[in-house]
Amino acid sequence: MMGNINQAVLLIIIANVLVSMKGFNDYSFLDKYKFQVSKILAGEKLRAFTSGFLHVDWIHLGFNMYALYLFGNIVTTMVGIPNFLVIYFGSLLAGSLYTLHYHKNEPYYSAVGASGAVSGIVYASILLYPGMELYLFFIPIPIPGYIFGVGYLLYSIYGMKKQIGNVGHAAHLGGAIGGFVFTLLLKPALFSTNKILVISLAIPIVLVLVFGDKLKNL
Repeated sequence: MMGNINQAVLLIIIANVLVSMKGFNDYSFLDKYKFQVSKILAGEKLRAFTSGFLHVDWIHLGFNMYALYLFGNIVTTMVGIPNFLVIYFGSLLAGSLYTLHYHKNEPYYSAVGASGAVSGIVYASILLYPGMELYLFFIPIPIPGYIFGVGYLLYSIYGMKKQIGNVGHAAHLGGAIGGFVFTLLLKPALFSTNKILVISLAIPIVLVLVFGDKLKNL
């Protein structure tokens, strides 16, 4: 998993770095292309896409790109570059749509980050390669991929509730839903080959869709 990086993954990482660096140094650029509820509802729909290439700082950018590097190669290897791009950009837009729904009554809510797209790739890789194990940072033992995925979602739910930073936490959840759905559409055989995993990953998604709006009242 830590081998040569796929060219499609590399190009997306480069695009994120270059656009984010522009945003770091030019607030007017960041403000023009970030996700903002009132602006999108007023017709600036391109923000739902461009916000996925902006980040608040190097740590935010680095975490998302590291996750994309880890999981992107798995997805491109198993479904090919065209399908990888469908999952990546489909998840990006799914994250933006869920964010728009969750924060629809907050006109000044804004966020940036590739979190939605990356969450979709994480969920796709778990579906495609359920036996993966990760060595992360200074943790000396391997972590099953599905545990990382669930932890990623739990952090996203916490971030949505606490509204931590200018980061698109709701996009994590929307992107995971997008990655889950697009992967199954592209690889319907997973319903039979990985039935238990599909059901297990579907449960938190269904719970979020049913009870997600109630997070604000907790």
